[in-house]
Amino acid sequence: MRPKPFQPEIFNNDSHYVRDLTTGLIWHRCEYRTLYADTDRSEVVYHANYLRYFEFGRTSLMRDVAYAYKEIEESGFVYPIIDLGINFFQPLYYDDLMYIYTRPTNLERVRLQFDYVITHAGKGHLVCIGFTKHCALNSSGTPVAVDPKTVHLWKTFPV
Repeated sequence: MRPKPFQPEIFNNDSHYVRDLTTGLIWHRCEYRTLYADTDRSEVVYHANYLRYFEFGRTSLMRDVAYAYKEIEESGFVYPIIDLGINFFQPLYYDDLMYIYTRPTNLERVRLQFDYVITHAGKGHLVCIGFTKHCALNSSGTPVAVDPKTVHLWKTFPV
């Protein structure tokens, strides 16, 4: 299946944010370079490492909006992943520079979702798209309402 084009353009002169010219959606952007340890015997990035890249994108977004994940945990909340999905289109190799695009999408009372797009920084091609769904838990592991600062991020993230 051929993916929809992803055409990022810097948003408001801030290289941390882009607008996808195809959909008009705003995404947070960070970059990461693959390590040798990220690759497998076939010399491509091992598929499970993309979950680490998603986490890097998610935590970079939270840090850039002044709400680091460590601060969330210190306030008594954790957000374990309860569902995820990835569609792969092109591989990454050792030392490839990638852009990780992340945006908050669905917000429910106790659950939230991030969407991701990873592109090859040099070639511009789409590597993969994916999502992670999370459940808000308190320090006892009981589902609770999403914390107010995280709700604020969802409500104020540029459309």
